[in-house]
Amino acid sequence: MERKRATYADLEALPDNVVGEIIGGVLYASPRPAGPHGVAAFQLGFELEGPFGRGRNGPGGWVLLGEPELHLGEDVLVPDLSGWHRERLPRPTSHVAYSVVPDWVCEVLSPSTRSLDRKEKLPVYAREGVRHVWLVDPKPRTLEVYRLEGASYVLLATYEGKGPVRAEPFEAIELELAFLWDDR
Repeated sequence: MERKRATYADLEALPDNVVGEIIGGVLYASPRPAGPHGVAAFQLGFELEGPFGRGRNGPGGWVLLGEPELHLGEDVLVPDLSGWHRERLPRPTSHVAYSVVPDWVCEVLSPSTRSLDRKEKLPVYAREGVRHVWLVDPKPRTLEVYRLEGASYVLLATYEGKGPVRAEPFEAIELELAFLWDDR
């Protein structure tokens, strides 16, 4: 028996305490980020916004968003953070959904999303041409930096601990990883 493909109406019917995504016609519902996951995503967005979003002590030129709803082909994904070069997305829209493919996405891994982020979402990002992907894992305190080369991602570096690090595509600044783990 063939499984019914999930629709946007299925996403809208989910309760507010979950993040819904559709990948390959399958509906995924994950719990809202909590604890270390939320801290890492918030802190990373905060650290990048000044130099890249606003151009303070950095080059500027980026639009950065937390948990945007990306409509990529028939898939609907919600990365923890996304970034676009400003010339590709001059300003955030008033709509919920974005169909412009980001230049960078970051997924903060948690026990409930680790497999989904790595096995289901990464191939979609590659297919759609997302140039850089970061995977942040608060438990072992790691940052994995990937660059799209051809049709697949190449791991450029895995950083551990407190930093500082310079990581593509934001290598213009040193990023203190301690802020991601709330080790200030």
